Amino acid sequence: MNEEIALLDMLTRLGVAAGLAMVLGLEREIRGKPAGLRSHMLVALGAAAFLIVGLQILFATAEGDPSARIDPTRIVEGVIGGIGFLGAGSIIRSGTDVQGITTGASIWLAGAIGIAAGVHNFTLAALVTGLALVIMTALGTIERHMPTRPPEE
Repeated sequence: MNEEIALLDMLTRLGVAAGLAMVLGLEREIRGKPAGLRSHMLVALGAAAFLIVGLQILFATAEGDPSARIDPTRIVEGVIGGIGFLGAGSIIRSGTDVQGITTGASIWLAGAIGIAAGVHNFTLAALVTGLALVIMTALGTIERHMPTRPPEE
């Protein structure tokens, strides 16, 4: 039972991750926000790559030494933590003004897209991308037209 991920399958997973994250990065780029096109693509690509490596180790150890085990969910956990750190770095606070929260969230979401693509769940990756794009564009437009609250004292 040789469960190795074929080269074309790896390329497809990585391409889907980077391509879908590109959509979110493009939205950030158009709005002139930090962490645009390349950042989102690299985050998703890295997340997918980490999952593919984890799956390959899992498949290799399943055939070899039964005492050697890997838990792919721990890889997901590590990826989420690392990407959270990147997202937090994009948030800037100046007095009472906070900027970059949406960019931080979209970076974190690019990681989720990469993870979904890495485990070959392209439907989930595409749905997350589509919903995120609606949230970031349509709701962003509505948000900009809403009256702002005065700062609390």
